[in-house]
Amino acid sequence: MDSNDIQHRLEFTLDASERAEAIVMKYFLDAKLQVQLKGDRSPVTVADRGAEEFLRGKIAQEFPDDAILGEEFGEQPGTSGYRWILDPIDGTKSFIHGVPLFGMLIGLQFEETCVAGICRIPALNEVVYARRGGGAWWQRGDDSPVRAQVRSQDSMENSLFLFTAVEGFQEIDRMDALEKFSSASGLSRSWGDCYGHMLVATGRADFMVDPLLAEWDAAALIPIVEEAGGVFMTWAGESTATGGNGISTTPALRDEILKICNG
Repeated sequence: MDSNDIQHRLEFTLDASERAEAIVMKYFLDAKLQVQLKGDRSPVTVADRGAEEFLRGKIAQEFPDDAILGEEFGEQPGTSGYRWILDPIDGTKSFIHGVPLFGMLIGLQFEETCVAGICRIPALNEVVYARRGGGAWWQRGDDSPVRAQVRSQDSMENSLFLFTAVEGFQEIDRMDALEKFSSASGLSRSWGDCYGHMLVATGRADFMVDPLLAEWDAAALIPIVEEAGGVFMTWAGESTATGGNGISTTPALRDEILKICNG
């Protein structure tokens, strides 16, 4: 694994994602935006598809031997060992309701290890990004990037707990976990999807719990949260994008969170 190759891809992605962001924002708050339902009943729009098509085209042009997995258009094999994982709009339900807490996620793997990630929050003009060994960085508007760092929170009762939606806990029949997290923490809010994980990575919240998480939701989060000094894990305590769920947290809260997950 060559750090220069990863840095090159990260810099490329910062530029390409900013251009893809413009495609997404063209449709945000558009009263005429049409919403379709996929086979799993999740919504999709022309903004999701247009942004992913753009990103796939740019990646194929610049790195033709890299593999690509995207939420909307599936898997494209490669031979370089690198694999891009794309979620053009994470939080489509927020997007279609005019709520600005949706994001664009681009993860990069090398031989199945998540080595870099970018999360853009287009409507808030924020981006958080990281590569292994290079730290995590947070940029707001035209300001210079600053180091992203999780809080040193070690008290559950003083923590800010985030989640996406009650329905996720209902779907896996774990409303008990949601209730325990809410009662144990000092404050709970449903500032969810990737934005919640970024609030943890940038020191604005203490832990974010997702009972359901796809690979394209998780891949970009892992290097960002971990390079920010935090822990990204499944409910089983593993750092993987394919566990079906995910948690971002400060290190000191890890064991107490897992106790609730497995209780």
